[in-house]
Amino acid sequence: MTYHLFGNILTNYGIAANNRGENQGNVTTLQRLAWKNSLRTTVSAEAIRWAIRYQWQFLGEDVNRKWDDDKNENYRVQEGVFDPEIYIDDDVLGYMDAKAATEDINNDGVPESSDTKPTAKGGKAKTKLKPGGSIARRGVLEVTRAISLTADTGDLFFGSTSGKKDRKSIHQTEAHATRYQYGFAMTPHRLKVANRVISVLDALASLGGVAGNHARFLYDFSPESIVLRWTHDFAPRILYCFEENRKGEISISDLVRRIEAGDIDPNEVWIGGAISVAPEVEELEQLGVKVFRGVKPAVRDLQSVILSDIDREAA
Repeated sequence: MTYHLFGNILTNYGIAANNRGENQGNVTTLQRLAWKNSLRTTVSAEAIRWAIRYQWQFLGEDVNRKWDDDKNENYRVQEGVFDPEIYIDDDVLGYMDAKAATEDINNDGVPESSDTKPTAKGGKAKTKLKPGGSIARRGVLEVTRAISLTADTGDLFFGSTSGKKDRKSIHQTEAHATRYQYGFAMTPHRLKVANRVISVLDALASLGGVAGNHARFLYDFSPESIVLRWTHDFAPRILYCFEENRKGEISISDLVRRIEAGDIDPNEVWIGGAISVAPEVEELEQLGVKVFRGVKPAVRDLQSVILSDIDREAA
């Protein structure tokens, strides 16, 4: 049976502002949505995925699309081709080239070398191409939107520009002091190089800034707490499992309920970080959940299990 990796991450507490540089007039805005009867701020999955690729680039991984800090823009695709066997971002995050309307592609999203194919009589007929076609590979790593753990308070920072004045001299920046939680899922079996799941976990365990590309605000998006699941089950069952009460206390009560009810096998779960000292987590440890005081130790322990299982499947 195929293994699936699921995770739910709770970031450190910080001040979120200037999310991706979006603005409305003189106000730099945060994205919002209604969540559990209150208005929450949110960070897109695309922003998180971009930060993962950016981290890989500076760790020396082979990435196809690189960020040019001097020009403040993405490099073009290396040599104009996608290759999930060579480039980790092509393999893990996927790609699409909408301009490839004149190429025949196979199931892996790779252009065929010939524009003809054999007929029933042994001859060759021209390949019929669909206008507007594309070369595409679905990303193996799926990421949810990050949702603030607390309701938006509507805080604003005010500022003004010195010197010559215009209609944008006075500006406002929305801010939210909170933690964010988001989930991810992937099936390593779908990767061209299955061991790249280790690089994914390393990136998520040490993710730096995500929201805000003007470098005016620093928000630590690395995990304060993490819940991981390595399972044959198709369903995650752990997404958005963190909750914060009015006293500021963090809990995972719904995750506890699911494990105690038998919906989640406790032997499939790893918990690490600040949440590990909660009384309810001590109960889970007695049931078989693997609990660690730190995020990185939890990730390293799971990585060793994943590598062992991948090697056994490949044998």
